[in-house]
Amino acid sequence: MSRAAVPGLPSRHPIGGQLPALYADDDLAQRFTAGLDTVLAPVFATLDNLPAYLDPRVAPADFLAWLASWVGAGDDPRWPVEIRREAVARAVELHRWRGTARGLVEALRLALGVHAEVTGHGGAVWSGTAGAELPPRSAETLVRVWPVAEGRPAPDRVREIVRAMCPVHTVCRVEILPGPPADEGR
Repeated sequence: MSRAAVPGLPSRHPIGGQLPALYADDDLAQRFTAGLDTVLAPVFATLDNLPAYLDPRVAPADFLAWLASWVGAGDDPRWPVEIRREAVARAVELHRWRGTARGLVEALRLALGVHAEVTGHGGAVWSGTAGAELPPRSAETLVRVWPVAEGRPAPDRVREIVRAMCPVHTVCRVEILPGPPADEGR
């Protein structure tokens, strides 16, 4: 969609009507300012609607990538427009939860439309003694993913999101299940 040179878009502020009375009947001045009105009408329309351009829920689709860059949101052109809008609108909330189990589950749900479960604490271990033996490796984090509807999420996309959302010190293992996990004696 283009916001420039929209055929027939009227100017809300025609310049010819604002000229001094001397030019009101001057054909050249009126035609010249009408040409300027045609050029400036999209500018005025954009400025009049500026709040709508900055709201990801109603902004034109071609503005979503730009808005996403402002808030550091993931914006994949392969996603449907509704999901891209939600990703931009919820970017600040998702950044707040980044690196947590909740953040990972929400990112997977938003990007791929899947359910996820994260088990394991994902914590780090350290030693306060200089020169001491390395502490044992912390337990790995298990991320189980299963589809909401029919089909199976793309394993590469799941791993890409898990890799991006898990803290660097955490070892994450991904399992893609055909359905919700069975209750394992919980």
